[in-house]
Amino acid sequence: MKAFVTRTLPSESIERLKAQCETEVWEDGLPPPREVLLEKIKDVDALLCLLTDKIDSELIASSKNLKVISNMAVGFDNIDLDAATKHGIPVSYTPGVLTETTADFAFALMMAVSRRVVEADKFVRVGKWETWGPMLLLGQDLHGSALGIIGLGRIGAAVARRATGFQMKVCYYDLVRQLDLERGLGLEYVPFERLLATSDFISIHTNLSKETFHLISTKEFEQMKSNCVLVNTSRGPIVDNMALYDALKENKIFGAGLDVTEPEPLPADHPLLKLENVIIAPHIASASISTRTQMADTAVDAILAVLSGKPPQHLVNPSVLKKED
Repeated sequence: MKAFVTRTLPSESIERLKAQCETEVWEDGLPPPREVLLEKIKDVDALLCLLTDKIDSELIASSKNLKVISNMAVGFDNIDLDAATKHGIPVSYTPGVLTETTADFAFALMMAVSRRVVEADKFVRVGKWETWGPMLLLGQDLHGSALGIIGLGRIGAAVARRATGFQMKVCYYDLVRQLDLERGLGLEYVPFERLLATSDFISIHTNLSKETFHLISTKEFEQMKSNCVLVNTSRGPIVDNMALYDALKENKIFGAGLDVTEPEPLPADHPLLKLENVIIAPHIASASISTRTQMADTAVDAILAVLSGKPPQHLVNPSVLKKED
């Protein structure tokens, strides 16, 4: 059995895979180029990929022996599921293990933006700090404020749990109401427009789809409060970056914290990078040592399960099993 891994992972995870498969790891810091993926996938039995690897129908069709695609991510919009299912290839991903760590980071962005932490650090480093001042770098309070959560899945619910410790009033919008969470955490389900209009903080935790592409754009920013802080740790294209730029530049909202952008990475000359009231991180919400190790282990477990004739724990396309039957 042969496996191709598209990026360097924690060594313990890779060693477990190497013990069962002839394993090649792409060790460059950047994703493997398209031509490399096309060449490598021809003969391998297993592919361990990341969200940055586009696994489309052409790539899948070019494989001769591929038996499993294991995506080390909480999402899988980089993979053509229809093509994988058509070719009888199970696709897995790594949900759950990064829930708490990502929720931590969403809160870190809320706090950093609202209290202008990055601005303050820069202020000190360039020698502008002369004395204590009553009007210096005033921000927004997190405690006691109104938080709106878009998408109450695992991560959205984890953010809501954290919000209770800050005595925040939490509302949410989702296509499906979560009555148990509403009762258990004291959440209020509201229409999307009301969430936009009443929230001091808005945290995005929905999947990327045709329906959520540019879900937050010019119209939505017009409905937000001027003191609102927008945080996105989900997928970059859910927010229209140029509409966000206009909203921030014109102070229609107070600030934004982004762990994801459109595109990734942002070009060095992107206008968002010129603004002080936005914090942009390089997609690191799940980047704790423990969590990234668990993600890698989960991705490897999926490969080992399929190659031993078992379904992976987190199967995205269960209909592939019926196809095999």
